Amino acid sequence: MANLKSSKKDIRRAERRRIRNKAQRTKLRTLKKKITKLLEERKIEEAKQTFREYCRYLDRAARKNLIHRRQADRRKSRTALAINKKEKELAQTQQS
Repeated sequence: MANLKSSKKDIRRAERRRIRNKAQRTKLRTLKKKITKLLEERKIEEAKQTFREYCRYLDRAARKNLIHRRQADRRKSRTALAINKKEKELAQTQQS
């Protein structure tokens, strides 16, 4: 346990940040799972709407150093690729 007053304050601050960061990370994971589920159910338009919200949260997380900026870009890119791939598959099955 810390002895200095400033160290005790740092511990309290770190705990508040940890709780806030945990909530934000959970929101990111939930949105990603929601997009994946919508793609499995072939609901492309709803997945695109959720993707827009997911991008906003990723950008905010990167801006606040919750995740690295490039990791946010990578996640957006991979999710967009998955949506486009699923959309293409559905278009091909409808043509056949």
